[in-house]
Formats: sequence, C-alpha cells, structure tokens
Amino acid sequence: MTSTMTTTPTTPTSASSSSPEPGGGPGLVFPPGFVWGAATAAYQIEGGVDEGGRTPSIWDTFCRVPGAVAAGDTGDVACDHYHRWQQDVDLMASLGLGAYRFSTAWSRICPEPGVVNRQGLDFYSRLVDALLERGITPWLTLYHWDLPQALEDRGGWASRDVVDHFVEYATVVHDALGDRVTRWTTLNEPWCSAFLGYAGGQHAPGRQEPQAAVSAAHHLLLAHGHATRALRAAGTGAEVGLTVNLSVYDPADPGSDADQALVDRHDALLNRVFLDPVIHGRYPQTALDAWAAVGVAPPVRDGDMDVIATPLDMIGVNYYTSSLVSAETSPEPPTPPPGRTTAQPMVGVGQVRTVPRDVPRTAMGWEVQPDDFARLLRRVHADWTGPAGVPLYVTENGAAFDDAVGADGSVDDPERVAYLRGHLRAVHQAVTGGVDLHGYFVWSLLDNFEWAYGYAKRFGIVHVDFDTQRRTPKTSARVYSRVASTSILDVDGTVTQ
Repeated sequence: MTSTMTTTPTTPTSASSSSPEPGGGPGLVFPPGFVWGAATAAYQIEGGVDEGGRTPSIWDTFCRVPGAVAAGDTGDVACDHYHRWQQDVDLMASLGLGAYRFSTAWSRICPEPGVVNRQGLDFYSRLVDALLERGITPWLTLYHWDLPQALEDRGGWASRDVVDHFVEYATVVHDALGDRVTRWTTLNEPWCSAFLGYAGGQHAPGRQEPQAAVSAAHHLLLAHGHATRALRAAGTGAEVGLTVNLSVYDPADPGSDADQALVDRHDALLNRVFLDPVIHGRYPQTALDAWAAVGVAPPVRDGDMDVIATPLDMIGVNYYTSSLVSAETSPEPPTPPPGRTTAQPMVGVGQVRTVPRDVPRTAMGWEVQPDDFARLLRRVHADWTGPAGVPLYVTENGAAFDDAVGADGSVDDPERVAYLRGHLRAVHQAVTGGVDLHGYFVWSLLDNFEWAYGYAKRFGIVHVDFDTQRRTPKTSARVYSRVASTSILDVDGTVTQ
C-alpha cells in the first residue's frame, strides 16, 4: 500500500458544487439541514473551579505540577463562562450558529462518587434553556478530559471501577437534561485521555505508564459502551455518539517497507484503535502486536467487546493536521525540551521521524493540509461509518494563530480565514463525493485555556482578552457566520462581512 487512506467510488448527494450566492458570486452550497456549530470544553472556558459545589478535576491538579503547563497557567478563571454564559449564548446567536457543542464538568455534577450536586446540574440546565430559546441545538459531551481527582486517586481510567462511576454520572446528567438535550457524545478524543494522559504524560493526570494507558483506552471504550446502553434505556430518544481525533499518515519513502509499516502502526494506534472496536467489535491486530512488543495488552474480559460495539447514532471526527513519517531516525539523539520530561504517547509505535513539508503551518507547528482532510473523511465513510450506516459529523476543526488586536480593537486573522476556507472546501468535496456527513463544528468558539499550552495558543474565532474578559469576534467569525447563516461558502473568498 502507498497510504493508510483509502478512497472508494461514491454517489453525489444533493449538495451543489457551484450555485449562485444571494447578493454575491458563485458559492459552494451545502445540503439542506447541514448543521453548523462551534465547540468548546468545560475546563477550557468555564472557570469557577471552586464555586457551586465543584471539586477538583485532574486538570486542576495537573496545572499545579511545575512545568506541566506553559507559564504556569491554570483553568481557574479561563473565559469565565461560568459567570458569562448568557453573554456567550447571545454571541452564538449573533453569529447565526445552529448548534453548540459543549461538555459538562464531571466534578461539577458528581463531585464525589455517589454524590449529586444539584447546583452543577442547574447551571447546565439554565445554559440548555438559553440555547434552545435562541434556536441553538445543544450537543452535550459527557467527558472532555476532566476526570474528578477523587476518581484518579482510586486509579483513574486505568482502573475498571471508573466505568461504573461514568455510567452513574451519565445517567444523572441525562435524568436532568434528557428532556431537552437529544444529541449526546459520551467521550471526546479518548486517545488523548488514555495516551497523552497515562503514557506520554503531556496531559493530566501526567502519568507515564504504558500499561496504564492501554488499560485506560479499554476502560474508556467500555464506559462509552455501557453509557450508550444506559442512555438508550432511558427511552427519551437520545442520539448517542463518540468523537475521535484522527489524522492522515503518509510514508516519507513510499518504496520503503519500514516506512510503510510505520504508517500502518500510526494508523492502527491512532485511527483504528477506537473506530475498529466501536464499529467492528475488535482491536486492530497491528495495535495488539505493537503493544505486545512492549509487553502490554488491553484488559479485555468476556463480553467487553460486545458492549463496546453497541450501535451508535453518529460518529464525530476531530481533524487538525497530517504527517509525513519516516522510520529512519536521526543519528543524533533529539535534544530534550526544557522543563518537565515527557514520553512517547503512542505506545508501541517504535522509532519515528516526522518529515517536514513545504506547506503553511499553524502556531502549533501543525501542517495545514485540507486535501488530507477530504481523504480522511472519505476513508472514514468507506471503512467505518458508511458500512455501519452511521452518520458522520466534523465535531472539531480549526487552527491556532498568533492573532493581533488592531489599534481600533478589531482582530483580523487572515491565516485562520484561509484555513477555514480550505477545510470547508474539503468538507464540501466530501459531501458532494457521497460521504454521509451531516454537520461541522469549528474549534473553537472562544480563545481559551489550551491545555498544556495554557493561554499561549489561540484557536477561537472570537478573541478573548483574558485580563478584561472582553469578547471580540475576529474576521474568521464573520466569515464563518456567513457560512453558518447561508450554508454557502463563497468561491472567490471576497465575502468577509
């Protein structure tokens, strides 16, 4: 093979490739009912970490580890969404968003095992009501990386006991909000939770234990399956899905067997490791072999894989970048970064070197590769969601750039505008090519606490002054608002208002 991405012939949908744009030039028209939204996460925007009965999460603890987060930043205040949520809902409405993807903070709702905090539930109930009043559909994610510290103290995701606690939490949230929320995501990017958190140590809880990471991955999937069944059993018509972060890997030397094998391992250890279990009911053999080579294995028990493969109503894809990889490593060992030492998060991948390409990059150093985004969406549809009859959504896509505030207070971000245009073109290409894709959520609504990068990286289409908490829509917000309001992406890029 020459790539992990596969393409199959597909039948065009009702999306138009070029139609007149009202009041403007030709545009790319998306299908009726296509969902346009923005996404956030609780710990990244809420603040209020010790208010309303909330107890510490693993990120509150991790932020206090010297060197763990850039500049020693924390999510204590973040965007102060806990106090400014009404303003933020008004902002979403002004941008014409049809949907808002947010997460609930587990430790705000269930601060201790077996304890339900009504104040926390009331906060999210008010938020949901306000969204619905403004015609914005709430898309609720139950877990976006903020495990209660009380559960990490009992072993965290490496312990099987956490599964029952997650199902209890999911049930509590659904009992309170299920009469108004119909779109539910169990987990956001379980790869990051398991492998950045328990193998690499780049994310909370900061452990560097390969077996704990593989165990965490299995328990996250098991929690997803059991929670999906519990939400369905509630009988309220909830549509339940899972969101995974995916990427595209290509070999630096297509003629190298070692590079091809490395690409296959990357694909298995990032893309297939979660999609294969939830769709096909099995772990990819390449991943099992890679883990076995370093002496670890998922703690599978009888019946686990059937639970994990509980049918889904949707799959969410988060995409940011892609990579060219080589098995030929540099003869000089890499210089370790200053500060806290971390490890390779991809357990069993082996030696790898990322080969830079001559393409634009974001402030994260990530390559801008919209064509690979289209390849990825086609591949997900061909290999997983299409055969399973599961609708697909882009639940995160966006870019960090070093935005500057102009003298008049405006924020012009042409690089992000170009990024969004290119990736929305890729989405349109996938839809017109027959991919069963139903919506797109930009990451992120607001500049926010960007995990280990603190406040140094800005992904928002809305600028946040973290000293004053002033929100200022960037040029990208106006461009995205136009698309969200019309379901048309202008072709020539002249529409910015």
